[in-house]
Amino acid sequence: MSTYVISDIHGCYDEFNDMLDTIHFSENDILYLAGDYIDRGSDSLAMLRWLEKCPSNVFPIKGNHDAEFAENINLMKKVDVANELYTDFSSNEDSIILYETVRYLLKEKGEVALKFYDYYGTINKLLTEDKVTINDLLKWQNMIMNYPYYYKFKLGGRTVIIVHAGYIESLETSGGRFENIEEFYLYAREESIQIGGVSHGMVIAGHTPTITKKMFSYNDGEVFRYYDNEKDCIFYDIDCGCAYAEVEPSASLACIRLEDEEIFYL
Repeated sequence: MSTYVISDIHGCYDEFNDMLDTIHFSENDILYLAGDYIDRGSDSLAMLRWLEKCPSNVFPIKGNHDAEFAENINLMKKVDVANELYTDFSSNEDSIILYETVRYLLKEKGEVALKFYDYYGTINKLLTEDKVTINDLLKWQNMIMNYPYYYKFKLGGRTVIIVHAGYIESLETSGGRFENIEEFYLYAREESIQIGGVSHGMVIAGHTPTITKKMFSYNDGEVFRYYDNEKDCIFYDIDCGCAYAEVEPSASLACIRLEDEEIFYL
C-alpha cells in the first residue's frame, strides 16, 4: 500500500488520469487531493464528474478555486431567492438567464464586484458549452463545501498535513495578514513556511506554481522542498503548474508518494 498526494489539477482531467496510470494507483493505495480541481484547464466538467463518484480511498480537500466556485454558486441561489425570480433550476436556459442576471446586478454595483464573479469563466462554460443546470452546480457546491480544509495523520514518525496552501496551528503569529485560519489554509504563500508548519512534521501543499519566477517556491517547474531545522518540519509545494503546459514548457502535473518521498511528473 502506498500513499500519494496530487494538487492543483485545474481541469487537466486527462493528465490526472494518466498520472493515476503512471503510479499504478489501485484500491489498496490511498490518494489525497490537495484542492483546485477546476479553472484554467480544459475539462473542469470531467473533473467534477469524477469527484462525484470519488473512490473511497481518495480523500479530497478544498482549494481556493473550489471555495470561490462554491461561493459564486451560492450567490446565484441567493439572488434568485432575494429577487423572487423563481428560476427553474433544472432548466439550462433558465440557469443561463440567472447567471446573466447576477452579472447585471453586480455590474450595477461596480466593476470590482463584477470582476470576481466567475473570474475564470468556469461557470459560464459549464452552462453555455456543457449545458449543465443550477441543480448540477448546487450538487457540486454541496460536495465541495463538505470537503475538509486539511488532513492530519502520522506517518513514519512524522505528523503529516495535507493542505491546499499552508498550515498553521494559530494565527497569533500571522501579524493580522489573514482574517481567519481558513484563509491561511486556502491562500498562504511564503507565509506557509515563514510562520506555518508543525513540529516534527511534513506539510504537503500546492497553490503556488513552482513555475512562477520571483515566488518563494520557484523551482523551474519541479516540486519545491524546504526543511525547517528549528521545527524539524519538511515543506513541499507540489503545484508544478499543469494548467500552463501550453505556454510554459517546464509545467507539469506532479504527484508525491509519502512513504519514500518519490516524485512523479507528467
